[in-house]
Amino acid sequence: MATDRPMQLGMIGLGRMGSNLGRRLTRDGHHCVAFDRKPDVVTSLVAEGAAGAHSFPELVRKLDRPRNIWIMIPAVVVQPTLDQLVPLLDPGDVVIDGGNSYYRDDMTRAAALSRAGIHYVDVGTSGGVWGLDRGFCLMIGGQAEAVQRLDPIFTTLAPGAGSAAPTPSRTRTGGTAPDGYLHCGPNGAGHFVKMVHNGVEYGMMAAIAEGLSIIQHANAGKRVQAADAETAPLRDPEAYQYDIDVAEVAEVWRRGSVIGSWLIDLVADAFARSPGLDGFGGRVSDSGEGRWTVLAAVEEGVPATVITASLYERFESRRAGDFTDKILSAMRSEFGGHAEKAR
Repeated sequence: MATDRPMQLGMIGLGRMGSNLGRRLTRDGHHCVAFDRKPDVVTSLVAEGAAGAHSFPELVRKLDRPRNIWIMIPAVVVQPTLDQLVPLLDPGDVVIDGGNSYYRDDMTRAAALSRAGIHYVDVGTSGGVWGLDRGFCLMIGGQAEAVQRLDPIFTTLAPGAGSAAPTPSRTRTGGTAPDGYLHCGPNGAGHFVKMVHNGVEYGMMAAIAEGLSIIQHANAGKRVQAADAETAPLRDPEAYQYDIDVAEVAEVWRRGSVIGSWLIDLVADAFARSPGLDGFGGRVSDSGEGRWTVLAAVEEGVPATVITASLYERFESRRAGDFTDKILSAMRSEFGGHAEKAR
């Protein structure tokens, strides 16, 4: 059903999430002007009802004042984009950063744009490629005036109150959190909350992966164990004789389990497509939010053991610890004459 408060919005960056943000807005009756450095991506969105632009000046010209422009791009290119875009804008315009920028950069950028009379709003956006249909969870930072003005856009993008059962003990009335979006505070607050959200995601993903891996190796007692001074023996082989179907474990955990979650849903689907996960090499990237979460925890003096360990696990997946391992092996050889075993 189309919104009764249509808005105009420029969307810069039509990647996996930016394009779906534009689609969701257009389908709900908002006027979206789309730009991406790849013209074919713009053409695709225009075919679905958006207006297209092939340069920043064209995008700005196609929007009425005061303009609302959402940038959905990697954190590393936000500042160069602002350097090109901001000189084209006027006082009263709003720039929204919906990516995963560092919240401290938001604070600096908001102050700089404020001197030109331009509002800056940071929106931590969660929902991934599924957000087009499910809606996006939005964590918002910025001045109340600008955030309130953008409310029809946030209402369209968010999942809505019907996306989850009401919280049984919640007595608070009003507020937008039950609808899936929240004004968390002044500039930087939105990306701060999203930063920690992604740190939590690291920990949850690691726990699920480690648990399923333990189940996968529950048949360790059936395998021939090396008998030498360099190998710790399996004490009770008879206790590890299980050939358990890990894909089916993921499937059963989806139903009624305390740890049932969207992440479990996704891993069950991945196993259904490829029981051996053959398309994956095990290299896990990190885009910065986990590091920033750990840094914040250190500076606040808040223990974050699980998130920190999950971040290091991602480093290890990229063999960033290989030199460390060589040093360890060298020390064992030097002090005890332990010959290194082949991998």
